[in-house]
Amino acid sequence: MSFDDTPITPYPGACDCHVHIYEDGYPMLPKVAWVPRHSPVSLYRAQVQEPLGIQRAVLVQPTAYGFDNACLLDALQQFGGAARGVALVSPDASDASIRHLHDAGVRAARYMLIDGVLDWSSLEPMAARLHDHGWMINLQFDGRTAPEHEAVLKRLPCRLVIDHNGKFLEPVAPEHPSFQSLLRVLDTGRVWIKLSAPYETSKSGAPGYDDVSLLARTLVERFPERCLWASNWPHPSRDPAPSNRDLYALLFSWASSAAARQRILVDNPAELYGFTT
Repeated sequence: MSFDDTPITPYPGACDCHVHIYEDGYPMLPKVAWVPRHSPVSLYRAQVQEPLGIQRAVLVQPTAYGFDNACLLDALQQFGGAARGVALVSPDASDASIRHLHDAGVRAARYMLIDGVLDWSSLEPMAARLHDHGWMINLQFDGRTAPEHEAVLKRLPCRLVIDHNGKFLEPVAPEHPSFQSLLRVLDTGRVWIKLSAPYETSKSGAPGYDDVSLLARTLVERFPERCLWASNWPHPSRDPAPSNRDLYALLFSWASSAAARQRILVDNPAELYGFTT
């Protein structure tokens, strides 16, 4: 499969729903697993937004910065109303600190549960707090464990966004019990999923990532109203980084109709993250 001839069709109001910004000068946690390259807002605009015609973005706090969201808040200010944030929030954070983040454009708390700084035990209490602020949970976990957590995910009071096609660390077939569990969670009507970063889990590899693409295509067919697209720029720990153009073109193979792509790129993120301009 080659994406060289795939036309890049712009969708006005399109949103990239998972972007990391790394700016030199902001302190990172000691002994981070991957030391990020300087990846400022200006570089993201030049590498992703301008070539692909993407107007909006959801900025996700990198785990390398821990609970210090200063770099995220600075990036949100640079974007103005064209971005929303996903912060890393301590379970004991004050309501005042959450309101401060909200005023800066943050709309979700990140729960990175694969070698992350939070754990499952705090998820339900935090979800109850965030519901009162109108926030959502942004969750990354190994999709193979979905049956173990299905009941909890279904009863979370706030909205839930799941990363990277469910991030099955060993891709499974659509009929596998763990993927079927994920579909049941999506069927609650309060859960969204990002079609993103197939390179993180695929065993079949580039350019088509056929094993993960099968799951992404199934998600689009079953729940187009629950799907979002994301670049995962600047592709943490990947060297060389994958082609942003190819990753965008993959969406056109996952979502075959213009109507589905309009929902995934524009309508779904606009409704979920409150973009109005």
